[in-house]
Amino acid sequence: MTATKARTVRLAMVQMTCSENQKENTDKAIDRVRQAASQGANIVCLQELFNAPYPCQSEEHFRFEWAETIPGPTSQAMSEVARDCSVVVTGSIFERRAHGLYHNTAVVFDADGAQVGFYRKMHIPDDPLYYEKFYFTPGDTGFTVAKTRFGVLGVGVCWDQWYPEAARLFALKGAEILLYPTAIGWSVPDKPVFGKSQHEAWETMMRSHAIANGVFVGAANRVGVEDSIEFWGASFAFDPAGNLLHRASHSNEEMVIVDCNLSKINTQRTYWPFMRDRRIDAYSDLTKRWIDE
Repeated sequence: MTATKARTVRLAMVQMTCSENQKENTDKAIDRVRQAASQGANIVCLQELFNAPYPCQSEEHFRFEWAETIPGPTSQAMSEVARDCSVVVTGSIFERRAHGLYHNTAVVFDADGAQVGFYRKMHIPDDPLYYEKFYFTPGDTGFTVAKTRFGVLGVGVCWDQWYPEAARLFALKGAEILLYPTAIGWSVPDKPVFGKSQHEAWETMMRSHAIANGVFVGAANRVGVEDSIEFWGASFAFDPAGNLLHRASHSNEEMVIVDCNLSKINTQRTYWPFMRDRRIDAYSDLTKRWIDE
């Protein structure tokens, strides 16, 4: 039997704080991409809405001024650093599609600076301090993948990461690495009572995506306190067997850098053939909101 040839890529996820200054945040993120590239990274994932404070803790019309078109200043900066450093760069941007029409959009730039991925966040939460339905229209791109020089990426955005259907569709389209730019944290009163279980639930869901689909999974999360949210950091990566490759701290700006041997995808799917045993003839009810019997 011929062994699968090893194909290893180095993945970096940037965990950072954000200020009120959008240019300052963008410059910091671009500097982190350069740092990751200097450490051999091939793919760099920035956090959700990395160029601004998280806007959705309250419903404020002036915050729509933080949005920009794609292409625009932030996406152009991502493209340029990808080309200059020969790395793949992804992250999410507050997109102004038209006046009155806004999305939370992930873009992927290949190592030559070309845009090869475009995904509008599909699942939009509306929870205390996460009033995203006020700001973002649900995505209409479907679950797209980005074919890059270093691998095929499925890039969801934050709330997307709780949905196994989304992870499966990314994987079925050929994604080898699922990446989730993220902005998740604790509200100040919730942390003492629910903090540990909330964080563990997040990590458990993401680990399950890795195992069920036989792919690498990574999340780049914000860190620091913004108004009433303490973003919990803890950016991480899992391999296709669900092994934790690295987890960042809850409180510091960091880069998670891991090596992903993509040949492990074939090995994992061969020994745990979830793809083979799926009953696609029996899943039509998944497209229903609820099943009344």
